[in-house]
Amino acid sequence: MSPEYDAYDSSGRLLAEERAGDNAPPLSVSELSGMLKRTVEDRFGHVRLRGEISGFKRAASGHLYLALKDDNAVLDGVMWKGGAQRLAFAPQDGVEVIATGKLTTYPGRSKYQIVIDRMELAGEGALMALLEKLKAKLAGEGLFAAERKRRLPFLPRTIGVVTSPTGAVIRDILHRLADRCPTDVLVWPVLVQGQGAAEQIARAVRGFSAMEAGGRLPRPDLVIVARGGGSIEDLWSFNEEIVVRAVADCSIPIISAVGHETDTTLCDYAADMRAPTPTAAAELAVPVRADLLAMLGEMGLRAGRAVRRGAGQARERLEMQARLMPTPDMLLAPQRQRLDQLSDALGSGLRHRIADARAQLGQAGGALRPALLQQYLQRASERLDRLRPRPDYLARVYRDRATALDRVSRHFASLDPDLPLARGYARVMADGRLVQSVAAAQAAGAVTLHFRDGTVDATVGDGGASLEKPAPAAISAPPRPTRKPRGAEEPQKDLFS
Repeated sequence: MSPEYDAYDSSGRLLAEERAGDNAPPLSVSELSGMLKRTVEDRFGHVRLRGEISGFKRAASGHLYLALKDDNAVLDGVMWKGGAQRLAFAPQDGVEVIATGKLTTYPGRSKYQIVIDRMELAGEGALMALLEKLKAKLAGEGLFAAERKRRLPFLPRTIGVVTSPTGAVIRDILHRLADRCPTDVLVWPVLVQGQGAAEQIARAVRGFSAMEAGGRLPRPDLVIVARGGGSIEDLWSFNEEIVVRAVADCSIPIISAVGHETDTTLCDYAADMRAPTPTAAAELAVPVRADLLAMLGEMGLRAGRAVRRGAGQARERLEMQARLMPTPDMLLAPQRQRLDQLSDALGSGLRHRIADARAQLGQAGGALRPALLQQYLQRASERLDRLRPRPDYLARVYRDRATALDRVSRHFASLDPDLPLARGYARVMADGRLVQSVAAAQAAGAVTLHFRDGTVDATVGDGGASLEKPAPAAISAPPRPTRKPRGAEEPQKDLFS
């Protein structure tokens, strides 16, 4: 730089001025940012970076935002939705990856970043680290607990198989099932590796679990998730969280048969039973039909032997009991002897009975004499005469009863409360009750006087009684005439006279 420029630069002018020969015109921030962006993109059009994921975030739009770091530096990165859908694994913080893409700048924040087109795990160690991290997470939730495991059905009628329909796995399973015990098989075809395989496997397992009994297709009694051997990358779909959760949530007992005997996936831990190979899964699913038939035959033979043995033992016990029991002649001997004794005693007993009957007949015949019968007839006639009714006796009883009835009638007539009213007396009533004293009349205040020909209301005070307007005369019945009993020396006195 020339001394003139230095002198000019240090002049402290307030306004910028362009001078002749000045070849550094001022640039705008956008222009400079654009120049940097083109330079970086032209220089680093394709790069591969190895680093550890940090600050991973999946936006609602499907884009992925993260940072790649090592011990000394950090580089922001972005992966658009299309590339994120092609990922074979789920990115997580702390996983070491190799990202392929191009560098660019973000003028809005004066940052440079990498736009990732493809991202892979950085070696088997990183893959195993990711696997162990996911395994610890799912185990902490109890998806691998032993108490969640269910027993497999002994003889399933229908088996559901989740595998590729074109591989050798399904043929091996069908061949082994046909050899051991033929049964119905429902195959749900899926991809077993690559992009979208995990989603298809999880969808198939959940589809079998959601099937209802009695539908158009029979609901499986057992599900087998199977795949042939391969590397850990080939089997990675069976380590995805979506598959492991689907297997753990399946309502049907499930066998995991992924890879060879040495291959282990997280799906094996979540399943109810792990089979070392798909062929072994078929062997675990059903018993051998020939063995079942042989077992049934052996059980039939054992049952027959048990029945024959029981019958033989019962026969022996019966024979032993029969030898200890007395013979019929021994059982009937006392009865025969008693019969002979009774037969001998029967003749003499009949003769004695006839002799007693003759003696009783003679005694009864001697008692049946005509004189005795005449005496009995005479006594019966006398009793009959005494029982015949006599007119004079009946007339006397009638008169006595009439006299007693007349006496009761006169007594009732003398007790008639209205009879004294005919002789000038009055009956004092208050509130429907008879007033029998002065104190009671004064206490009542208002009274009613009953005469022979009617009633009069009166008020009782300290000075006596004052009459009110008389009530209409009531019609009273004439006194009943009294009858004098016949032959009475003195008339009946009236109680009120």
